Amino acid sequence: MSEEESNDDAGEQMPQQGGIKTMPFILANDFCDRFATIGFNANLITYLTAEMHLPLVEASNTLTNFHGASNLTPIVGGLIADSFAGRFWTIAAGSVAYQLGMVGLTVSALVPSLRPPPCRGEAVAVAGEACQRATPWQLLVLYLSLLCTSVGTGGTRPCVMAFGADQFELGKPPRRRPGEAGAPRWSFFNLYFFGVELAKLVAVTAVVYIQENVGWGWGLGVPTIAMLAAVTAFVAGYPLYVKMAPGGSPLTRLAQVAVAAFRKRNVAVPDDPGLLHDDKELDAGVSTTGRLLHTNQLTFFDRAAVVTDGDMEGGGGARPWRLSTVHRVEELKSIIRMLPIWAAGILLVTSASHNHSFAIQQARTMDRRVTASLEIPPASMLIFSNVAMLATLALYDRALVPRLRRLTGHPAGITHLQRTGVGLAISAVSNAVAAAVEGRRRRAAASHGLLDEPGATVPMSVLWMAPQYAIHGAADAFMDVGRMEFLYDQAPEGMRSTAAALYWLTMSAGSYMSTLLVTAVHERTRGEGEWLQDNLNRGRLDRYYWLVVTLQVINVVYFVICAKLYTYKKLETVDGVSTGERNDIVDDQENAGERDEKGSDVKDVELQPLLLSDVTLP
Repeated sequence: MSEEESNDDAGEQMPQQGGIKTMPFILANDFCDRFATIGFNANLITYLTAEMHLPLVEASNTLTNFHGASNLTPIVGGLIADSFAGRFWTIAAGSVAYQLGMVGLTVSALVPSLRPPPCRGEAVAVAGEACQRATPWQLLVLYLSLLCTSVGTGGTRPCVMAFGADQFELGKPPRRRPGEAGAPRWSFFNLYFFGVELAKLVAVTAVVYIQENVGWGWGLGVPTIAMLAAVTAFVAGYPLYVKMAPGGSPLTRLAQVAVAAFRKRNVAVPDDPGLLHDDKELDAGVSTTGRLLHTNQLTFFDRAAVVTDGDMEGGGGARPWRLSTVHRVEELKSIIRMLPIWAAGILLVTSASHNHSFAIQQARTMDRRVTASLEIPPASMLIFSNVAMLATLALYDRALVPRLRRLTGHPAGITHLQRTGVGLAISAVSNAVAAAVEGRRRRAAASHGLLDEPGATVPMSVLWMAPQYAIHGAADAFMDVGRMEFLYDQAPEGMRSTAAALYWLTMSAGSYMSTLLVTAVHERTRGEGEWLQDNLNRGRLDRYYWLVVTLQVINVVYFVICAKLYTYKKLETVDGVSTGERNDIVDDQENAGERDEKGSDVKDVELQPLLLSDVTLP
């Protein structure tokens, strides 16, 4: 099912389609999607342990496996959208699949036969003899519902952001009438993540409160209704959208380069890169802002651009599985160069996964009273992370960037890699604080004789955990936005949707690594000194946190080395575009001198954060 093209009649479509008027429909879909997702996920560990009666370690692994699947499917969804379906229909189909999954979860919470009976006595939080574990049939219904939601996220996550960018044609220089002043602009990625965090904030307060105080039927029903509103809002905006035609899978081009290079593995690469195959006309559709130029790294793949007998067809065109252009060879090189930097984000996700599992169970054991009649739900501790990230995002452009710009001279204050590195370091501090707080909580339990009473409340305020959540939120504001900007900016122009999918692949890999780490620690420490057990007062969760901190410190060192060795892509800018217009897209124009109008400059480019085109608000 292909989407209609908008390029040929752009002049007719511009007044009717795209622009700011599409944002309520798109952002409402994304807001409700995240509201529904976080509204369920934030307290999923409680549902698995208290309602389905699973042991803590098994519940934690179920949670991380679910997150891993939900962040792996966007790779498939992105390929489907780029190859033949287009972004609109991929988002629509994904939203419907997610809706079905949420309906299944709500039904399982409402129908008594689809969940085990309540625990007898006081053993509600810990699975034991007093609690009947969920049957295989009940777990099957739960897992199938979770699978539907994972499939749904595969359609929405890789496409919503790019589809929103399509409405403003962000790949093109902003259009202004002569003499028209620049209108207000927003950093697209900061805006996107701000909206995501706002949805999370509402979810971890309102939805979690309903789940804890009203019941799981309404607690899951509210996100389900919100998801229905998201699907309805998105589809209702269909006549207003700019719907770009899919341009074919970018992975095909990467595969063609790899196959061609392997076929010519015994062919010598010429010393002069000018002898390698080039075809500006062929590459025009995937290099509108400039072609990638030859680099001296990963020279094995240069063989794909060496012309040999049989590489050309009778009509003069190249056979794509035998001969590639320099630009396409450099596309593959760019992706490979990005992978070490990308991999550093995996451990960040791993180190944060406990905020949705073990940390929530910690909070459940602590004094959660704010007033005599008001208690903080354990999963609502995530609110401190959400608020900190919202505050950091709001202050970053307004307060930090101007000061950093004066210090560094860099247009964005600091580079994307520096922003990512700061986030990694702050995240390690967050887990060090978590380890210290857990050590104090355990000592408080011991001093009051509560080591063998896991259901008792430890006389220590849950607000002791607020700093670790807040520090983690600040880290995400640096790390998440920095990673997304880096992936988008340094990815080849024709592969930016794939780069967005790589961001979610990091989430998937980090979730699965968390499962492996928790399983390994649980098996290695099984016995009297078991670190991770249902009774947190007897466990040594603090030691697990210190282990994670150690791994994070190693990861920071690894990232710094990779960042120092990283080579930015070399771009040949396109003639005929003024430096002033180019400034709205790439910051290499900030650092470059006057451009020769008769030629093209070669730049090692790092792009600015993607900006929405100038939009005048009514």
